[in-house]
Amino acid sequence: MSQYSLPDLPYDYGALEPHLSGQIIELHHDKHHAAYVAGANTALEKLAEARDKGEFGALTGIEKNLAFHVSGHLLHSLYWQNMSPDGGGEPEGELAAAVVEDFGSVDALKTQMSQVIATVQGSGWAALSWEPVGQRLVVHQVLDHQDNVAAGSLPVFVIDGWEHAWYLQYKNVKADYVTAFWNVVNWADVATRFAKVRSVTLP
Repeated sequence: MSQYSLPDLPYDYGALEPHLSGQIIELHHDKHHAAYVAGANTALEKLAEARDKGEFGALTGIEKNLAFHVSGHLLHSLYWQNMSPDGGGEPEGELAAAVVEDFGSVDALKTQMSQVIATVQGSGWAALSWEPVGQRLVVHQVLDHQDNVAAGSLPVFVIDGWEHAWYLQYKNVKADYVTAFWNVVNWADVATRFAKVRSVTLP
């Protein structure tokens, strides 16, 4: 069975400073993200063992762990690519047009995503996703790593609201982290992802 692996960062640890410190990026990627990769692989091994032995008493817990860790791995992999030392500004082209159509303006999108992070209960994310039934972009909270998400939605842009993403630098002022984050958003990456997922439809 194939295993998950930790992706390399597309920039140096300190490349996003002063908005995100190199120390945070290093700990976040090398420790936290790595732990989700390890957890996903452990869950896969336990599933394989359960199938081999025909013993499924622990199946519910194993599958819950698999969903948690795989989702953490996926969201973090997206998160790193959604940021760039040359980021900031606003989206352009078809992505910008879709944002205006679905949210009214880019500022409205930013305000909603910032509020999602500010109001998430406990640990979670803000996500901009393509919702393939309604054929629209939606913003939603992701509780922990996978709860509160409409089935089939495909994330193209995420902001990590877990404390390990910001507390070391911004202490208890999460709003300052979110404000700083907009300076490193890689809108070109978001636009590329949007172009890929917008063709996905569900009947």
